[in-house]
Amino acid sequence: MSLTITWYGHSAFGLEADGTTVLIDPYISGNPAAKTKASSLAANTILLTHAHNDHVGDTVAIAKRTGATVIATFELANYVESQGVRSVIGGNHGGTIRFDGGSTKFTPAWHTSSYADGEDIVAPGLPAGHVVRFGGKTIYFAGDTSLFLDMQLIAEEELDIAVLPIGDHFTMGPADAVKAAKMLRAGAIIPCHYNTFAPIKQDPQQFKRDVEAATASTVVVLEPGASATL
Repeated sequence: MSLTITWYGHSAFGLEADGTTVLIDPYISGNPAAKTKASSLAANTILLTHAHNDHVGDTVAIAKRTGATVIATFELANYVESQGVRSVIGGNHGGTIRFDGGSTKFTPAWHTSSYADGEDIVAPGLPAGHVVRFGGKTIYFAGDTSLFLDMQLIAEEELDIAVLPIGDHFTMGPADAVKAAKMLRAGAIIPCHYNTFAPIKQDPQQFKRDVEAATASTVVVLEPGASATL
């Protein structure tokens, strides 16, 4: 079975295998890097890492249109359900939740998490990463996080792919992401959360050179809207 992964810019990704589609942090509308429209995206499942607006993005609209199941940490899941999404599953760190075609295991992430609804801050809670088993592959979506030593434990999941933020300022930067790649030992590394806005401008090709010089991992640099089949 082959897996196709698409980067929509920032931290928004799609996974497709055997006719089933999973979206991760589908921030499309208002995303200056996005080359597609949220209304064009299919989804059977949507996974969220945390409640920041640039990650929740178009989740509610896509889920209502497609009937997708949304999986998120407990407080964020409750908020999404309150917005009229019918199929929502809340979980938490260490828990595994099965979905159509695969599963996800919540991991810790070091960041903050809250959703701004106008002037109101709602859906407070903790951020997470996801270890996703789908399409015959194991993919770690770190979400927004700093470097942390427990990535050594996440490596024991035997990762095929690790998706890491490299933007700095709000997450780990390239140097720490290289250290993360060393710990995670994934077959492939995909950088994200960079070049969307001025404070997170980075050179992904330099990151690729640094990781491949320091590890046995291959770095796959995608342009927004581009896909790779693995």
